[in-house]
Amino acid sequence: MGGWPVGETTAIDEAEGLAGDAFPVALRAAIRASGLSLDRIQYRLRARGLTISVTALSYWQSGRRRPERPESLSALKHLEEVLGVESGSLTALLGPPRPRGRAQRTPSAMPIEALWNNRQELASLLSRMDLNSDASLTRISQHDRVEIAPDRGERSVRVRQVLRAEHDGADRWISVYDVAKPGNPFPRIVPLQSCQLGRVAKDPEAGLIVNELLFDRPLSRGETIIMEYEIATAGPPYARGDDTFCRKFRLPVRDYVVELRFDPSDLPGFCHQIATPADDAEASTRRELVVDSAGRTHAVILGFGPGTFTVEWGWPGTG
Repeated sequence: MGGWPVGETTAIDEAEGLAGDAFPVALRAAIRASGLSLDRIQYRLRARGLTISVTALSYWQSGRRRPERPESLSALKHLEEVLGVESGSLTALLGPPRPRGRAQRTPSAMPIEALWNNRQELASLLSRMDLNSDASLTRISQHDRVEIAPDRGERSVRVRQVLRAEHDGADRWISVYDVAKPGNPFPRIVPLQSCQLGRVAKDPEAGLIVNELLFDRPLSRGETIIMEYEIATAGPPYARGDDTFCRKFRLPVRDYVVELRFDPSDLPGFCHQIATPADDAEASTRRELVVDSAGRTHAVILGFGPGTFTVEWGWPGTG
């Protein structure tokens, strides 16, 4: 299954502030040298009475965040011991605290096509769309609900987004879908709340479809909107993708929730989530997900992005 961009929410640190930052470079090198996964590092810190999330560790080593609060600086001292580096060596690389607050930060968005393998084809489709509103919309929250049919094909995805306009006039959202397997049919986009379908551009060979979802009216600066739409596949039978669900974020998303629902009579043998930062694939983190007897599971991530969030599943004996 392909993904939908282009999640972006709160502003992030200036890109030039991250360039050449010695702290994340040294931290990544220390983690690699230790041979420990982020999950294992978190476990060892927890054994010392410290609660540091895997996401926070990932942010520290990617440079998107760094320890500045007193409790984080205290944890960093223990982290140096866990990684076996000289005491104070990482702390010394932090330098002075960075400015905080929206006034001191500027959004740094990746191009929409940057996280896709078929960038050229997607860029061609996007050139037919009005992208002016996209940079004016802050993504406050994103909620995807994925329905997998009894034949293991994708039945539908219901999308709910809370958006805020940062400038007057934002009036549309751009959605991208990848069918994942060549020859699979394109889905139907069904507006459900506060939007209607605008222009649609397709590339059958690349398996890409780009849609405009027009708001009921242009938003004023600071105004919020709750938008819902459904991505529905014709069936049965329902086309089976690659047994993954992928959401791509070109700016951080404040909170993201993805639900998956399988047929209770045919539960997958495994299911897990993978969070991959855009600027450091080696910092990818994996977590197992439990599918209950009713066929339901979900994942929640806070402050993630830019990057790709994927859920994978499968059944024994199938490719």
